[in-house]
Amino acid sequence: MVNYSEIFSEQGMDYQTYRALVDQLLLEGKATGDVTYDLHYTKMNVQRMSRVDKTASLTEELTATIDQLKTTYKFLVITEGWCGDAAQIVPVFNKIATASLGKIDLKFVLRDKNLPLIDAHLTNGGRAIPVLIILNEEADQVLATWAPRPQVLQELLKEWRQETTEMTILAEKLHGWYAKDKTLSTQAELNEVLKGLEN
Repeated sequence: MVNYSEIFSEQGMDYQTYRALVDQLLLEGKATGDVTYDLHYTKMNVQRMSRVDKTASLTEELTATIDQLKTTYKFLVITEGWCGDAAQIVPVFNKIATASLGKIDLKFVLRDKNLPLIDAHLTNGGRAIPVLIILNEEADQVLATWAPRPQVLQELLKEWRQETTEMTILAEKLHGWYAKDKTLSTQAELNEVLKGLEN
């Protein structure tokens, strides 16, 4: 049984702390997680997060939905610094929490340090990240989840994987799609998730 409240309060990091951790580990020649992933990915992801931080703006629709939230929520995100999808998406979670003016409390935890947590939120049997877990104010009830990328991209990835298994080609296609989409698909899906919370 996963104790969400304990994980949120004891292990959860705010966005600035998470970003600082990724940066610090990179300086030490390390990545988050127990496996020594290629540091090239983490370096690229720091650049991606910084770009999304600077360039992405919330849509009017999503902003309106956030403004209309009547309840307070806890957002628990499972992530890692080496994950390309996470780099494109976690800054959006941060923008949503910031725009909520205190209605959304956002915390990040590392997947590889929380295996029982990720194993309770698998995508097609895999430990895909990021995973957004939306909890009630007490953090003892899961209200909704979203992972690990927009549905349209999930479908495209299935098609691309039939053409090639070469990770570098897949990553290029994936990040090319994110660059063109400018977080709009992610925002549209998260908007629907938020609207569903209070209906």
